[in-house]
Amino acid sequence: MLKKTKIVLVTMVAVASLLLASATKTPQTQTVEAQEPVVITWFVGLGAGGDPPQIEAQNKVVADFNETHDDIQLEIVIAENNVAYDTLNTLLNSPNPPDIVGPVGIRGANAFDGNFADLEPLIEAAGYDLSQFPESLVDFYRVEGQGLIGLPFGQFPSMIFFNRDLFDAAGIPYPPQEYGAPYADGEEWNFDKLREVAMLLTLDANGNNAFSPDFDPENIVQFGFVNQFTDFRGAATSFGAGSFVDENGNAVMPPQWEEYTYWLYDAMWVDHFIPTANYEASDLLANGNPFASGNVAMAMTHLWYTCCLGEVSNWDLAVHPSYNGVVTAKLHADTFRILKASQHPEEAFEVLAYLFGPASDELLAVYGGVPARPEAQDAFFATLDERYPQGVNWQVAIDSLAYPDNPNHESNMPNFQKADERIKAFGSLLSSDGDLDLEEAINTLISDLQAIFDEAKAESE
Repeated sequence: MLKKTKIVLVTMVAVASLLLASATKTPQTQTVEAQEPVVITWFVGLGAGGDPPQIEAQNKVVADFNETHDDIQLEIVIAENNVAYDTLNTLLNSPNPPDIVGPVGIRGANAFDGNFADLEPLIEAAGYDLSQFPESLVDFYRVEGQGLIGLPFGQFPSMIFFNRDLFDAAGIPYPPQEYGAPYADGEEWNFDKLREVAMLLTLDANGNNAFSPDFDPENIVQFGFVNQFTDFRGAATSFGAGSFVDENGNAVMPPQWEEYTYWLYDAMWVDHFIPTANYEASDLLANGNPFASGNVAMAMTHLWYTCCLGEVSNWDLAVHPSYNGVVTAKLHADTFRILKASQHPEEAFEVLAYLFGPASDELLAVYGGVPARPEAQDAFFATLDERYPQGVNWQVAIDSLAYPDNPNHESNMPNFQKADERIKAFGSLLSSDGDLDLEEAINTLISDLQAIFDEAKAESE
């Protein structure tokens, strides 16, 4: 039987038509459909998967799976990230909800806590070999009261991407590429040193750097540093892991995050080496993808950023600076999950095994994740070398895995989505208003988070 691969790209206006198609789909249990393949829907959008190279690779995986399976038809739904949460919420309440979600990280899964199937019975029934993964990584996905709700797939360490050309043009030594190593001048590679280097690499239209008394902050053409594609929790974790939730479930501001708030604010509005919101959204900084513009010297982000470097080709990786003598390299980890709402969990697990097996190398190459299987890591980095032949020090990424944040910056919170939105609003406020009373802004944030957490407590009582 000739099968056609179905691929759906979802924007908010497309949700209604998608729901209509879902509602009118003939149930697989009817006799007339007895010989038809089971349809398994793969939902993409909560994390990676929306960039053109990733879409191309995912579509190929779907086509390859359908070519080799007669009993299962795999369909993919790719939602734009800004509507993915609402779209999945809507589809979960439809007659035919998706079966598989992913790639999805910790933060993306938090909004759907309790909706993921325990894989243990499916693994046992299929005779699936868990020993191919490090036991500690498997245990990472064991949740009390929910079971094993994921399997290790891709790890995304964070580090600094730096533009060699901008460093060379300024005659400034590159940042260190080994943890524990000093900067070229022998001083510790910490956030004070990063500030110094970043200010030297921040230039106005007349070529003055940010230390110059003639520097014009209204006409900056090059920035020294940016925390790329992260929220306040992710950025603040550079100063140490923490949480807005204390052991009693109340809202708190970790002291190291408060210190980071003042450091960040000065970096944007006093020292000017980190772009403000207006600069970051400008054409100068590629309308929100600063490092890819070629006008930012250093960007702290995750390995998945290999997806999105634009025309910047002469880049390399450097290690995180320390803060108070401690290095924290925030970590992302993506996986695929089966939804409890799936009407065909056994077939969904067969697809899941395919995504973790034959399709994993191809997907991880475009997602930028270090494979969970140790024996697959050399081949993964060899593939990246083919894409980026300038000679990247990938050992930095591997070494960064030894400094993860615990608790993770994407950890769950009471009333997660509302709390997450409030924290993002705080980060936006810092980058858009240069006249804040920071103490007042912090106190307001914690007061608002407490009210949001209390809402969740009230609903659970």
